[in-house]
Amino acid sequence: MKYPFIVAEISANHNGSLNQAKKLIKLAKTQGADAVKIQTYKPETMTIDSNSGKFKISKGLWKGETLWNLYKKAQTPWSWHKEIFSYAKKIKITIFSTPFDVLSVDFLEQLNCPIYKISSFEMTDLNLIKKVAKTKKPIIISTGLASLNEIERTYKCAKDNGAKNISLLYCVSSYPANNSDFNLNNILILKNFFKCTVGLSDHSKDNKIAIGACALGARIFEKHIALKNQKKGFDLEFSLKGNEIKNYKKDINDIYKLVQKNYFFRSKEEIKNKFFRRSIYAVANIDKGELFTNKNIKTLRPLLGLGAEYYEDLIGKKNPGKLKINTPINKKIFKFKKK
Repeated sequence: MKYPFIVAEISANHNGSLNQAKKLIKLAKTQGADAVKIQTYKPETMTIDSNSGKFKISKGLWKGETLWNLYKKAQTPWSWHKEIFSYAKKIKITIFSTPFDVLSVDFLEQLNCPIYKISSFEMTDLNLIKKVAKTKKPIIISTGLASLNEIERTYKCAKDNGAKNISLLYCVSSYPANNSDFNLNNILILKNFFKCTVGLSDHSKDNKIAIGACALGARIFEKHIALKNQKKGFDLEFSLKGNEIKNYKKDINDIYKLVQKNYFFRSKEEIKNKFFRRSIYAVANIDKGELFTNKNIKTLRPLLGLGAEYYEDLIGKKNPGKLKINTPINKKIFKFKKK
């Protein structure tokens, strides 16, 4: 992967408008996202149409909504999908989806969906995991709420059922998520435990979490998006608006440039400053055959001769030639073992 992979999530920010969904796809393209993602479900595949208190959301952004009404309003209608996929293809941006049930997978297969995302709340639905894994397409699994044991079970299920390309997203399933909710070391834990590509499903409200995640090895970033002046949307509070998408990508890529090398690195510009290191100088006139002592040699800046690391090796050695005061010791005179 040359740079981190940025996924622009439309989710419910289309506000029930196919035209706005297309505008969001175009925005993702113009702002440099690598892919755009939608969600594929129907209310009846998500929940029961009930006004019972058990089916009502009691707090947060969607407080007071029944699950049924929320999903009915937030859904991306199946009747839009073909046009949405065609539009994304036309403007040359990758589009894929999160299926929330096995019927949605069958439907998305008809559209040749290239990648599948599993949402945090569905990652324990092993029947869905099996269905997606059997497509043999790349699968991105969001891990919000899950323990390591649960993630391991889901990962194994996907692998056992044919998935070859599995990525895991560290996620905090709060909407929005407070920065204090995160432990970015979870990214290192997931990388080390599963030996796969790890990313971030980001519901935070600024770029700090993504920057830190990139520094720790996250390479896929999923972030909700909205139009520049959008005032309404279920996910607006934790979405990037307009050119904030480009800034988000830039912040991530700037950090990636600083951590992409897997070897100990020094730049050419930095190496030039070796000039300011110390080398060994004669601080008195030293005749041929005279011994070097701490009275007639000293380590001083700049580095113009034998490096300061050889000072102890030089003490007690005979001077092979005549040296004038304030002259650096020629590093070619003595063949010391390199340090």
